[in-house]
Amino acid sequence: MKILVCISHVPDTTSKINFTDGDTKFDTNGVQFVINPNDEFGLTRAMWFKEKQGASVTVVNVGGPETEPTLRKALAIGADEAIRVNTAATDGFTVAKQLASVIENGGYDLVIAGRESIDYNGGMVPGMIAGLTQANFVNNCIGLEVDGSSAKAIREIDGGKETISTTLPLVIGGQKGLVEESDLRIPNMRGIMMARKKPLTVAEPVDAIAQTTSVTFEKPAPKGAVTLVAPDNLDELVNLLHNEAKVI
Repeated sequence: MKILVCISHVPDTTSKINFTDGDTKFDTNGVQFVINPNDEFGLTRAMWFKEKQGASVTVVNVGGPETEPTLRKALAIGADEAIRVNTAATDGFTVAKQLASVIENGGYDLVIAGRESIDYNGGMVPGMIAGLTQANFVNNCIGLEVDGSSAKAIREIDGGKETISTTLPLVIGGQKGLVEESDLRIPNMRGIMMARKKPLTVAEPVDAIAQTTSVTFEKPAPKGAVTLVAPDNLDELVNLLHNEAKVI
């Protein structure tokens, strides 16, 4: 089984976010980038298939040379090879178009993508990939088993879970639950050294026209000041809640 894991290069959630050019562009200065968490769950599941069923695992990213350290980390975790499509990830459609081209040229049986990336939270790419490649698709996937050309997936739905039987080729939009957080892998020194020797192919992009564009960004409003009220002064608390907070 050939598995392709789509990797997004996203800011660490602890990074301080700023914007430039009149709040129209993301400022990458001083920002630490990591593997998108939803993709990391998918990569860990792919490693299980590699170890238990002998699958081959390729990771792919759409982006410039600055994303290669993230791909090298995925190789250090255990992926066999990496592909970087040499173009900026401008919107969901262009990313899906590039990934679909890689999939069609590579003949992959299973494509594991994150349900969404934590930078733009578009949630569009996995479904678009499936549509462009005419593959079966399961989103919000929290469980996956593959037996030959058959697959059984569990997806999260409102108020519960749904178990689905389907066939390969298959695209899933994975999330936490596909593996547990305790199963995530930290690259060891041996993996890091081996990753340096694994192939990282740079592919040129196919033509694609962006369907969306970011007009402007806005940071959340700063938190308001905190007013402390003595625990025995209930009258003042009620007054503040009624006249200032206006919640009662």
